[in-house]
Amino acid sequence: MSYDPPRPAGRLLLTPEDKEAPARAGRLRLLGLGERPEPALDAFAHRLAEFTGAPYAMVNFPDERGQFYAGLYVPAIAPVVRSDGSSPRVGRTLPRDHGFCPHVVARRKALVLEDVHDYPRFAGNPVVDEFGIRSYLGAPLIDGTGLVLGTVSVADVGPRPWGKPGLTAIKEQAAQLVVQLEGWDGRLPY
Repeated sequence: MSYDPPRPAGRLLLTPEDKEAPARAGRLRLLGLGERPEPALDAFAHRLAEFTGAPYAMVNFPDERGQFYAGLYVPAIAPVVRSDGSSPRVGRTLPRDHGFCPHVVARRKALVLEDVHDYPRFAGNPVVDEFGIRSYLGAPLIDGTGLVLGTVSVADVGPRPWGKPGLTAIKEQAAQLVVQLEGWDGRLPY
């Protein structure tokens, strides 16, 4: 009898595999999405942040290499200040093992984390330490072909009691946006 010690649980082991990434990349290319910031999606993210009261909101189109926020809202003044006086800067890209959107894509359903510290699987995620993220609310953008195009999500630096109202709201926002994305012309009607 032999014994193989367990492998260490590194970040990549905790990030789910994304088998749809090649198909998603092709579909996003056809729609003209996922390669550059989109002002209409930035505006959507801003409205989403205002609607939820969260400091961060994103429209994320992940691919094989990482995550790309075609729509992004970050506050003018960062809600987290490091001990050295600097603030983390949230940009348009993140590696696949950062954040919670890859889990939403793999699960194909919404994810509510009222306090990531309550979930050992998520508490060690790099965004918790690097950006101070404590709560997350995200939903998949599933198009008419059944493909997950990406996610809409919000995040906060403090615990948030999103509850059923938050879950319902993020799913409704995702459903509304995906209809617009399928006929994408660079504009949103609202």
